[in-house]
Amino acid sequence: MTTMSDWVAGARPRTLWTAVTPVAVGSAAAIAVDGFRLLIALLALGVALSLQIASNYANDYSDGVRGTDMDRVGPDRLVATGRATPSAVKRAAFLMFAVGALLGLWLVAVAGQWWWLIVGALAIIAAWTYTGSSRPYGYDGWGEVSVFVFFGLVAVLGTMVAQAGQITWWAVVAAAGVGFTSVAMLMVNNIRDIETDSLTGKRTLAVRLGPQRARHAFLGVMMAPVLCAVIVSFAHPWALLATITALPSLLVGLAVRGPFEGRALAPIFAATSAVGMGYGVLLAIGLAI
Repeated sequence: MTTMSDWVAGARPRTLWTAVTPVAVGSAAAIAVDGFRLLIALLALGVALSLQIASNYANDYSDGVRGTDMDRVGPDRLVATGRATPSAVKRAAFLMFAVGALLGLWLVAVAGQWWWLIVGALAIIAAWTYTGSSRPYGYDGWGEVSVFVFFGLVAVLGTMVAQAGQITWWAVVAAAGVGFTSVAMLMVNNIRDIETDSLTGKRTLAVRLGPQRARHAFLGVMMAPVLCAVIVSFAHPWALLATITALPSLLVGLAVRGPFEGRALAPIFAATSAVGMGYGVLLAIGLAI
C-alpha cells in the first residue's frame, strides 16, 4: 500500500523551489513597478506548485511504464520501485494538473487577462509530453529548453504581468537568470544519469553532448544567472545581492568537471539546488527593495 510519505517523496519536494522562486521573482518585479497584488501572487504560487508536482508524478509514471527508471542512480521513483501502481501515479498527476488548471482559471479571472489560458494550456501540455507522449521531447534533448521557457520566462514574466500588467526589459533578464537555475538542476541530474539513459535510449542533452562537453556546458549554465543579475543591476542596483552566489556557482560548476560519476554526483545535485534557491531568493529581495 502506498503511504503518504511515499506520495510526498514522489512529489520530489527538494525540487519544488524551482516553482517557488519564479513566482517570488515575478512578484518582486511587480513590487518594483508598484503593481504587486497579493491574491494573484498566491494563486500564481499555487498554479506553479501544482504543475510542478503534476510534472514530477507524470515523469514518474511515464518513465516507469517505459522501464527507463529500472536501473536508476537517482532517487527512487514510485512506479519503478513498485511503491505505487502506474494507474495510481497517473491519476495523481492528472489530479494535480486539474488543481493547477482550476487555480489558473481563478487567477485569470482575477487578473482579467484571459489570453493566459492559452499559456496555461501549453504549460500543461509541455509538462505531460516531456516524457508522456509517443515522442517525448525530453528523450530527444529538449528538456533544458522547456525548463528555461516555462520555469524561467513564462513563470516569472507571467507572474509579473498578471499583477502589474506590464513587462520590463530587466524583468526579462531576471527571468532568464531564474530559468538558468532550473536548467542547471536538470543538467546535473542528466549528467548523473548519462550511462543509464544511454542504455535505455533516452537521448537527453547530456547524452547528446557527451560527458565532457556536458560538464563544460554545465559550468556555463551555473554562471549565467550571475551575469543576468549584473545586467539587472543597471536598472535595480540591489539585484547585485544575487551575485553572492557567484563563488558557490563557480565551485559547483568546477566540481562537476571532476572525476565524480553516478551516485557520487548526489552532493553536487544538492549543492546546485541550494545555490539555485539562494539565487532566486536574493534576486527577489534585490528587486523588491
